Amino acid sequence: MKKPLIVLTGPTAVGKTSLSIELAKRINGEIISADCMQVYKYMDIGTAKITPQEMDGINHYLIDAIYPNEEFHVVKFKEMATRAIDEIYGRGHIPIICGGTGFYIQALLYDIEFTDNASNDRLRQELSDYADKYGNEALLGKLKEVDKVSASEIPANNRKRIIRAIEYYTLTGQTISEHNRIQRHREAVYNYAYFVINDNRDILYNRINSRVDLMIKAGLEAEVKNLIKMGYSKDLQSMSGIGYKEMIEYIEGNISKDDAIDSIKQNSRHYAKRQLTWFRREKDIIWLEKEELKNQHEMLNKIKEELLKRGIISEGFVQ
Repeated sequence: MKKPLIVLTGPTAVGKTSLSIELAKRINGEIISADCMQVYKYMDIGTAKITPQEMDGINHYLIDAIYPNEEFHVVKFKEMATRAIDEIYGRGHIPIICGGTGFYIQALLYDIEFTDNASNDRLRQELSDYADKYGNEALLGKLKEVDKVSASEIPANNRKRIIRAIEYYTLTGQTISEHNRIQRHREAVYNYAYFVINDNRDILYNRINSRVDLMIKAGLEAEVKNLIKMGYSKDLQSMSGIGYKEMIEYIEGNISKDDAIDSIKQNSRHYAKRQLTWFRREKDIIWLEKEELKNQHEMLNKIKEELLKRGIISEGFVQ
């Protein structure tokens, strides 16, 4: 019999955090972050990281779990999240996956396999050197020539994923997007409910812009300067995250502060759009539309109905 698992996700700034806390309280849940940035220590403001106060006594995993110079990728996420899930089951509680990195969620839900055979250090270095010389956009152009699907999904700043996609195609003759499509048809290993929160686009974009303004007021510039002072290079995967790479450009004198802020807002909006594109193609999604469900109470009621229907909870759901 498959064990229960709840996914609560949606685009950046849509309001996942507060809803996940309330849900966890009502069903004896514990939360595993599926956010590719909140996993890093010292990166709090730019990631809109949940605070201990906001956690409100609910156990959280994969928050502040590694240092900014450590690698974090889907395989590592799967390993860490699976360990957390086992711990949560051991206490008789229900794991709630909360975060906006759809690829991580998919890999965990369907236990997607990642082969280590398709790798070549020399090719990887050649591609990295090419990006150093011509830029990430040119590298993305190379990927577009062989795998348009992946090129449309991977942001230009994520050099590592672009290189991996080109490398995979070069060594196997199969696009990594096709590999992922096949893996996506695997059967889920959990009895799951996959909720996606969504909102009117203009409202969502205004929330994103307001959140960025709050980050600036909260001291994002000082946070980035402190990371640089601690020795964390701009070339690190962590430092290429939205909010950090733009602020580094400003600190290095390449753009104005206003331009950096505008870029953070624009890149965040584009990221939200890519997230929604990803979620729309996933199967068995339960949409929580904020235009229809006017408040958190209504959303929790819909979640309750779906969890009861799937046998993930019993009538013991606390109101």
